[in-house]
Amino acid sequence: MPVSPTLDALPEAELDVTVVLPVHNEAGHLVAEVERIRTALDGSSYTYEVIVVDDGSSDGSEHLVHELEGVRVIQMKQNRGSGAARRIGTASARGEVVVWTDVDMTYPNERIPELVDAVEGYDHVVGARRTEQGSHKLLRTPAKWLIRRLAMLLTDSRIPDLNSGFRAFRRDVAMQYLHLLPEGFSCVTTITLAFLTNGYSVRFVDIDYFPRAGESKFHWWKDTRRYLVQVVRMSLMFNPLRIFAPVGVLLLLVGIGKTIYDVVSDPVTIAINTVVLLLVAVVTLVVAFLSDLVVQLTKPPTKILPAATYVSEPAADGVGVRADS
Repeated sequence: MPVSPTLDALPEAELDVTVVLPVHNEAGHLVAEVERIRTALDGSSYTYEVIVVDDGSSDGSEHLVHELEGVRVIQMKQNRGSGAARRIGTASARGEVVVWTDVDMTYPNERIPELVDAVEGYDHVVGARRTEQGSHKLLRTPAKWLIRRLAMLLTDSRIPDLNSGFRAFRRDVAMQYLHLLPEGFSCVTTITLAFLTNGYSVRFVDIDYFPRAGESKFHWWKDTRRYLVQVVRMSLMFNPLRIFAPVGVLLLLVGIGKTIYDVVSDPVTIAINTVVLLLVAVVTLVVAFLSDLVVQLTKPPTKILPAATYVSEPAADGVGVRADS
C-alpha cells in the first residue's frame, strides 16, 4: 500500500491493516463476528491483525477472548467505554490502516477489505448507514440528525453519517488526535471532526445496517447529550469563529437596529438594554477572535501530510519528478 509523504513520520507500519474490536458483554456472538472478519481478510491481499479490547466484560466474554485464535487481546478490568477501548486499541495497532467496527452483528464486517480498498487516495473512509436500526428510534433519529446538521455547519462539509462505528483510516494521521477521543460513543464523532477540521479527506461509502444482537449499551439521553457537547467542544477547539462570530454579528445587528429604533422614538435617550446588547455583541466578537488566535498559536503543527498530497523530488537532470502519495 502506498505511503503518503510525511514531515515527521511515525515508525513504519508492520502490517497493512489493524482491526480494533471493542468488546463489552458480547459472548453470544463474539466468536462468529471474529471469524467473519478473519475470513474476509484471509481472502484479501492484505496482511492484518485483529485486536480485541475487552472493556470490563462480565458475561463470560472476558474469558472467551483468550480462546479466540489469531487475535491480540487487550483487557481492561473496568468498563471505561467504547471510546477508551478504541483509543487503546488504535495506539497499539501495527497496521498502516486501522479499521473500527463492532462485534454486535450490526455492521457488514465481511466488507472490511472493500472499506480498506476505499482508503486509497483518502485519509479516512466512513461506512454511511442507509437506515437507523438502533433502540429509541423516535428520539435517537431526530437527535442524530440535528447533531449531524450542526457538525456540517461547523465543518462546512457534507457528512452523511457522523457517528458510524464502521470506518477505516490512516493510523499515522489518527495518532495525532487520539488524546482528544472521549471514552464514550462520541469518540467516532470526535475523530470524524478531527480529520475534517484539520484538512484531511473523509470519504463516505454506503453500507447496510442491521439490528443489534444482544443488549444495546446506548443510553438515549446521556449519550445524545455527549454527542452534542463533543461537537461543540471540537468546533471550539479547532474553529471557534464558527461558533462565536455568527452569534456576535447577529447580536450586533440586533443592537444596531434597536439603537435606530431608540433614536427615532426618543432622539435624546438610548435605552439601557440597547447599550447592554451592543456591549454583549462586542464582547462576543472579541472572544471569537481571541479564541481563534489562541487556537492558531497553540495548535501543534500538522506532521502528517494528507493522502491527496504530492511532493516534487528533483531528478538527476534537475527536472522535478512528482512523487505520488
